[in-house]
Amino acid sequence: MALLNPPANDVLLDRRELFSWTKFGLGGAALASLLFQDGMLRAESVSGEASDPPPHFSSKAKRVIHICATGGVSQVDSFDYKPALEKNHGKPLITDETPDVFFGSIGLLRRSDWLFKQRGESGLWVSDLFPNLAQVADELTVVKSMFGETSNHTPATFQENTGFRLNGFPVLGSWLSYGMGNETDDLPSFVVIPDPRGLPAGGSINWTNGFLPARHQGVVIRNNGTPIDDLVPARPTRKSTEAASRELLELLNKRHLAERGKSDVLTARMKSYTLAAKMQMAVPKVVNLDDETKVTHDLYGIGAENTDDFGRACLLSRRLLERGVRFVQLFAGGDFGRPRINWDGHEDMKKNHGREAGRIDKPIAGLLTDLRQRGMLDDTLVLFTSEFGRTPFTQSAADRLGTGRDHNQNGFSVWLAGAGLKHGIEFGSTDEVGWNAVDDRVHWHDFHATVLHLLGIDHKRLTYYHNGIQRRLTNVHGHIVKEILA
Repeated sequence: MALLNPPANDVLLDRRELFSWTKFGLGGAALASLLFQDGMLRAESVSGEASDPPPHFSSKAKRVIHICATGGVSQVDSFDYKPALEKNHGKPLITDETPDVFFGSIGLLRRSDWLFKQRGESGLWVSDLFPNLAQVADELTVVKSMFGETSNHTPATFQENTGFRLNGFPVLGSWLSYGMGNETDDLPSFVVIPDPRGLPAGGSINWTNGFLPARHQGVVIRNNGTPIDDLVPARPTRKSTEAASRELLELLNKRHLAERGKSDVLTARMKSYTLAAKMQMAVPKVVNLDDETKVTHDLYGIGAENTDDFGRACLLSRRLLERGVRFVQLFAGGDFGRPRINWDGHEDMKKNHGREAGRIDKPIAGLLTDLRQRGMLDDTLVLFTSEFGRTPFTQSAADRLGTGRDHNQNGFSVWLAGAGLKHGIEFGSTDEVGWNAVDDRVHWHDFHATVLHLLGIDHKRLTYYHNGIQRRLTNVHGHIVKEILA
């Protein structure tokens, strides 16, 4: 094939000529191939399905990484510094009402096992539990006045992800897939990377599409080993045979739909086969972290015993976003058996939180640093949440100073970073010992409304008609936390 008007070395192309040459010429084909290889060119985007599609207004944020620390991260040991807790260490909690705690054991007040310091130019308080994250404190927007409606792990985790304590409702990632679609057609819009040690409370329902169309459920990709089960044939198959089998399957499925009417489950299954065929090419490439430099691996803690797993998950998240994935959710914490492999520090906070923070601190700091260096933090949101916090008093007899803390849904901390936010600030507060959120209280509905707003979505307009109700992520609630917006 000959070139179409190939440019001479001494001739400058104007914009129209350049596009014409790259569109039709062999040089354009080569350029497209190189851009695909470098992740600078993507497959055709996939639109969302919302009847009133976003964006509803201009926004900077276009994509999300959501880190869920399961088990209950202690706010008074991480981001909520309480001098009064230091002062009253070993004393009983003075209150007019007996605290209602999950296991009913209200021990003495206990100061943090980690030293708090003001960090960066912002002076944000971060404890030594997260020494690496403390170095990028100026990127963080900390909400210290979160509260939920339950201190039971499973319904609290549902509420964290869906706004509801009962299962069966779509999670945040599914709502974004439904509303915003995807920037690529060869990878899912909503990807989940679970903790390799086990699933969170409630299992896979934490990435359910609920009543939304089935194509919007989260797709699990592992950060090590086989990324996706059954993505490729168990034994070698000729391309012509595989193509013929797919054509036959599509024909049978279409005939089934024509005879029996529309079926969301079957339609989603048909689309999943189409996506799977494209993922056979895309997934091996995106999960191949060997493409990255040693400097990048070191930044994420890849290769180190404690941080390798989560470092791989964080780096894979960045690579997925680069290739057009809309929402990536990482779970830090898994099995609730014995021993608990998560943040549920009932018996020994220092051992429990020290272990879990040691796994994720460097990788998360590396992720924020990498996103900032690449300019990706300008249009990316990073969320760090836990289903609830922990009590400022120990889980022990009333006259004892134990080493563990119980669940606390009354006041805890989360943080955000990235596009559209004021950086290096904290919003809201708990009481003097960190038990109850008292100023500018933020419910999960408010948190979700704010995240949607940052993505250009009016949380009242992103709806889906189900069982006679126009359902939405925020139910009939939700206020945008405008004070944290840039």
